[in-house]
Amino acid sequence: MNPTITISIIVGVIIIWLYGKYSDKEVNKLRIDPSEAKKRLDTEKDIILLDVRTEREYVENHIPRSTLIPLNVLAREAGQKLPNKQAVIFVYCRSGNRSKAAVKMLLKLGYSNVYNLGGIIRWPYRTVSGKK
Repeated sequence: MNPTITISIIVGVIIIWLYGKYSDKEVNKLRIDPSEAKKRLDTEKDIILLDVRTEREYVENHIPRSTLIPLNVLAREAGQKLPNKQAVIFVYCRSGNRSKAAVKMLLKLGYSNVYNLGGIIRWPYRTVSGKK
C-alpha cells in the first residue's frame, strides 16, 4: 500500500475518533461571532487565531495574525505549536466544518479556551494573502 494513502487513512481514523467525543451541541456553545472575535482580537493580544485550512488556502487569503496548522496535522502538531492549553484560541477554516472538527479535537487534547469562529467566508473584515 502507498505510504501516503496509509498515513491519510490513519489521520482520518484519528480525526473521527477525536471528533466523536464532543457533541455538536456542546461545540455549538463554543461559537464566536466574527464581530465579537474582531473586538477581542483588537484588544486582547494573547489570543491565538488558528487557521486549519490547507497551506494553499492560507496563502490565497487569511485573517491577519493567524497561525496555520492544517486540520490533517493538528493532532500531531498542536502540542508543539500550541503549548499553552489554557490559551484563548479562535479557530477558523473556509466554511466552518473543519473548524468545528478542530475545536472538538483540541478539546479532546485538553485545550480549555477554544472557540469556533467558523468560516473565513463569513469574515467581513480585512484579510491578507501570502505566506506568514
